[in-house]
Amino acid sequence: MLKTFRSSIFRKVWLGIVLAVAVVLLAAGLQWSHWSRLLGVSGVAAWADAHGAMWQVFILGCVLAFAIAYFISRPFVARITRLQRLAEGLARSPSPAQALAETDDELGALGRSLNRAATELRSVVERLSLESGRLQAILASMVEGVLAVDYELRVTFCNQAFLRAVRFKGPAAEHLPLLEVVRDPSLLDVLTRVLVSGEPVKRRIQLAGPDGRSLEIQAAPVAAPLRPGVIAIFHDITDLERLERVRTDFVANVSHELRTPLAAIRGYAETLLDGAIEDKEHNRQFLEIIKSHAIRLNNVAADLLTLAELESKAESAVVERFSAAEALRSALAIVDPEARSRGVSLGCAADEHLILSGERHRFEQAMVNLLNNAVKFNRPQGEVRVSASQSPDGRAEIIVTDTGIGIPLQDLDRIFERFYRVDKARSREVGGTGLGLSIVKHIIERMGGSIHVQSELGRGSAFTLLLPAEASPPKTS
Repeated sequence: MLKTFRSSIFRKVWLGIVLAVAVVLLAAGLQWSHWSRLLGVSGVAAWADAHGAMWQVFILGCVLAFAIAYFISRPFVARITRLQRLAEGLARSPSPAQALAETDDELGALGRSLNRAATELRSVVERLSLESGRLQAILASMVEGVLAVDYELRVTFCNQAFLRAVRFKGPAAEHLPLLEVVRDPSLLDVLTRVLVSGEPVKRRIQLAGPDGRSLEIQAAPVAAPLRPGVIAIFHDITDLERLERVRTDFVANVSHELRTPLAAIRGYAETLLDGAIEDKEHNRQFLEIIKSHAIRLNNVAADLLTLAELESKAESAVVERFSAAEALRSALAIVDPEARSRGVSLGCAADEHLILSGERHRFEQAMVNLLNNAVKFNRPQGEVRVSASQSPDGRAEIIVTDTGIGIPLQDLDRIFERFYRVDKARSREVGGTGLGLSIVKHIIERMGGSIHVQSELGRGSAFTLLLPAEASPPKTS
């Protein structure tokens, strides 16, 4: 009832009725005044009585007008209130109207219009929600980073790929200033330029930080009359650039490795053809040099084929169980002549019951490469020791130590790269293809293991191999 009293409709209806009653009573009063003048003094008393009766009728009319206004306006107020609630709720949750069109008057027509508007709006909202959900799922699953900012450079959307690329650790980045997400002048410059010019921009940047991720940005303006923004797609090309550098280095290194022996072979062959073949004193020496460079070329080709096979991740041709101690002794026997010629002593301490699984010839190849390096880069009268035992976690632990020249700290992370050499001058002197340690790493990882290195300049190096293993029971006589 209180709501009805406060309604403007109720007040207008009530005021209209009261005014109508007042006009009627005023007209009646004027009429009584006219008749009282005609009747004279005797009519004054009658007029007084009529005047009092008029006020009684006026008060009664006001009460009656109030009651009529209340009962007339009450249903209108209720219906209009329901229409108001529906209209206000359309923006929040469009739903079918609730019996708003039960009459054929103007309010009924308005109710039917709101019913249709609610149905259409609900359909539009459902379609937009579906499309928005699809778009969010697509953007969230993209490998490329996606970032959208407004004209104040506040983040309005970003996916996880972008947050990973910029190394953002917070729970969410939406509605944050971009400077709180990533502090990179080149990125801010790209987005600002798009906002100012309204033209798309494509640029390659490198983010500041320890890893220095390289990103290719494609930024375009977002059309909006009042609140323009920018949407940017980020392609992480760090791995592509690294692969390109590896490819370039690989081609350069292979070209160098092939060019040197080929130039020597060609030079000595031309010397022999120019008459040196008749020189009994030097022709054999020239042929030996040609043979050694041919062997070097063959070794490069063999190592490249081995590396290509290991990197193909094809299944091992022959998987067998073998004794780690026997494989180590076989590898030491191959390296022993080189060690003797350089005055380096070899030693082995291996658990005879340690069993490995995989391609034995590949494992021996890896150990030969490690031992060869330990011998070649050792000092005269140096030592190379290899040990094999079972670690507390059940894996085979094979350690190759030497007393050689050691490896600088800044080179430790790169020694397993193809053709990478710490001391290029000494590497050329002692020979080798520069692929040995890369082959070792691939073989050990192919067997399900890992390899680590510790080194100190002037004191030697230690390579530790961890491989899946099992301990066989000791033989009983």
